[in-house]
Amino acid sequence: MRILNKQIVFGLSIILINIFAALFAPIIATHPIDEMDFFYIFAKPGEGNHILGTDDYGRDIFSRLVYGSRISLLVGVIAVGIGALIGTSLGIVAGYFGGFTDALIMRFTDALLSFPYVLLAIAMMAVLGAGLFNAMLAIGIVMVPSFSRVMRSAVMNVKNEEFVLAAKSMGASNLWIIFQHVIPNIIPVLIVYSSLNFAGAVISEATLSFLGLGIQPPTPSWGSMLSEAKSYLQTAPHMAIFPGFAILITCLGFNILGDGLRDLLDPRLKS
Repeated sequence: MRILNKQIVFGLSIILINIFAALFAPIIATHPIDEMDFFYIFAKPGEGNHILGTDDYGRDIFSRLVYGSRISLLVGVIAVGIGALIGTSLGIVAGYFGGFTDALIMRFTDALLSFPYVLLAIAMMAVLGAGLFNAMLAIGIVMVPSFSRVMRSAVMNVKNEEFVLAAKSMGASNLWIIFQHVIPNIIPVLIVYSSLNFAGAVISEATLSFLGLGIQPPTPSWGSMLSEAKSYLQTAPHMAIFPGFAILITCLGFNILGDGLRDLLDPRLKS
């Protein structure tokens, strides 16, 4: 149990640091995100009162990283929320009722899963257009098939439990059984899978912004910062190192938290 607690604490600590930075960005940031210091263009970390240096326009990288955490967390919350809400609803209907309904929903999800994750998000952005809202919507919809399949499996395990069969024998309605027995028992699976998908949402947002389909300038995003840095990897590598590290450590935090929650909430893993 000690190891499991350490996993949760470590992952949660990283996430809380990101949340703190996002909430108090105006206080933490040392410079305005669009302020250009032409005396310190491509400044190295520590030069000219710039903790992490500056970019090709003389903008402070640390301040843009702090504000970029807002975008990553917002996209993660909204996108995972959309995927979880729609995917869980479809998974409950498919897993509980089965038959033709199950086959229809699963064939729909199979069709979506046949496309690469990022490619499907890019295709949706091409239709919806660039922007923060459209990026959250596209990433959330792309997550729906995986959520529906995972939650369907969880529902199928729960609906064969004795307490569900007993409720059916007593004449309880399907709606009552779903809300009173099925949903409460699949919440642990939903929590774990949602936490693991936060990392995917952060990477997807960074990918879309890197390609110019996500957050539009001058709003800072870790993905757009990487896109701007790709032309200066040799002359100013710090422009790519710090946003790349921010994405890495944030995704690591969510993955470690998800693994810890899975081990804690899954009774099959308890001794």
